[in-house]
Amino acid sequence: MEYDVIIVGAGPAGLSAAIRLKQLAQAAKQTIRVCILEKGAQIGAHSLSGAVFEPSSLKALLPDTWQKAPLDTPVTHDAFYYLNQKRAFRLPTPSSMKNHGNYIISLGELCKFLAQVAENLECEIYPGFAATDILYDTHGNVIGVKTGDLGIDKKGEKTPNYQPGMHLYAKQTLFAEGCRGSLSQHLMSRFELRTNIQPQTYGLGIKEIWKIPSKQHNPGHVIHTVGWPLDHATYGGSFIYHLSDQRVAFGFVVGLDYQNPWLSPFEEMQRFKTHPFISSILTGGERIGYGARALNEGGWQSIPKLSFPGGLLIGDAAGFLNVPKIKGSHTAMESGMVAAEACFESLKQSTADMPIEIKAYQHKINTSWLAKELYAVRNVRPGFHYGLWFGLANAAFETMITRGKSPWTMTYREDYTTLVPASQAAKINYPKPDGKLTFDRLSSVYLSNTFHEENQPCHLHLRDPSLAISVNYNEYASPETRYCPAAVYEVIEENSEPRLQINAQNCIHCKTCDIKDPKQNIVWSAPEGGGGPNYQAM
Repeated sequence: MEYDVIIVGAGPAGLSAAIRLKQLAQAAKQTIRVCILEKGAQIGAHSLSGAVFEPSSLKALLPDTWQKAPLDTPVTHDAFYYLNQKRAFRLPTPSSMKNHGNYIISLGELCKFLAQVAENLECEIYPGFAATDILYDTHGNVIGVKTGDLGIDKKGEKTPNYQPGMHLYAKQTLFAEGCRGSLSQHLMSRFELRTNIQPQTYGLGIKEIWKIPSKQHNPGHVIHTVGWPLDHATYGGSFIYHLSDQRVAFGFVVGLDYQNPWLSPFEEMQRFKTHPFISSILTGGERIGYGARALNEGGWQSIPKLSFPGGLLIGDAAGFLNVPKIKGSHTAMESGMVAAEACFESLKQSTADMPIEIKAYQHKINTSWLAKELYAVRNVRPGFHYGLWFGLANAAFETMITRGKSPWTMTYREDYTTLVPASQAAKINYPKPDGKLTFDRLSSVYLSNTFHEENQPCHLHLRDPSLAISVNYNEYASPETRYCPAAVYEVIEENSEPRLQINAQNCIHCKTCDIKDPKQNIVWSAPEGGGGPNYQAM
């Protein structure tokens, strides 16, 4: 199957790129063939965000019809709190976190809307097809992707329903896989896209949707907190967004550069809900949704080189999240549109059969409002390496005094290098779930509608299986059993010896294990297309 452009991932970046490509082709009265692959069973199935949405990029993409998008609830009120164990202290809301003119939305619903726009423009969209391999020509240029084979059992043998993967070829392939995309990681390594670039740093965001009593519901209210239950050395915080229909989007983010291997982001979130300020909102309500995903937090200095022969990185695959704003959908959409413009110009001018590198994309990004926005806040997230209070003071200094014009750029280190041995860390005893406010991981995964075919090969690989016990278990007390928000990893006894068991069927594709494993021994790869969570209005 041959196309002009293949887009891997039907998130806001990929869909915006597809729409803009078709808009440009229509305006020029040209034909351009665009194919979008999405590993989720349906569009939006794997889309997860807070989400307070800034509509600037949507307005630029669809100036006449943007208001038809599912922009659920206009923001009416912002509040920012510091929490200790029993009290909440109101702080001034940082300017970057003020949301006048923004909307509380479901990112999955927005993606469904954008997908319909793309289909109306005659883009081909294939949900349930995971791109698992990159196709190269004899010169090493990217010429497309291969989708995964179906009907391969755990032994690697073909089953009666075997279907070989498709080879899809294109003049340009845009990778919009989202945070820590497996193919994007491979491209960064092969083409050395991270040379002289700061390491990416990540957070793990865990989200629940609650339906609460009407007396506790304030549509349009947006609340953020820092502080308890995290210690001041651990980056993180919460969000509470009041949607329509008595729903609240409730989330907790923990920076994956944390040091204590006993820490469990999932358990920290459950403990957080017992705070009087939080429980007063949720008590009497019902939890109706659950999900988790990793977030790129490195910002400007962690964005890799964006182009290579035959393709581009767009959206969260590159890391365009604005951490102080706690927003990335508008920047992802903008990167997709900029990529589409550079790509269309290249396709229009190129006469060569060999794929070319579209270097104009990097220049267009570097001279856009997107670059200015991210550059101005580049020192906010790394300031929290020195603790909560320094981080807050540094954030105020960078955003209100220097306004991003500090003559320095702060640095990061790899998240997997930060854990200390378990023997040197304080053990954390988490309370048992009560089934009303707090819950266990398996009942949470159930709400994510996660499904994988039981007999398919495991999509979570250990480079060296022996390290799971010799290093992770013996030195760090198996941190993967705590940082995974889906109970994928557990240590069991077998013949009186510990063994790591991987319950891949629970995986909600958050990628945390691929990021945080102390020896980078766990490798996440795409399972059979259609597998994973099936989020509804998350």
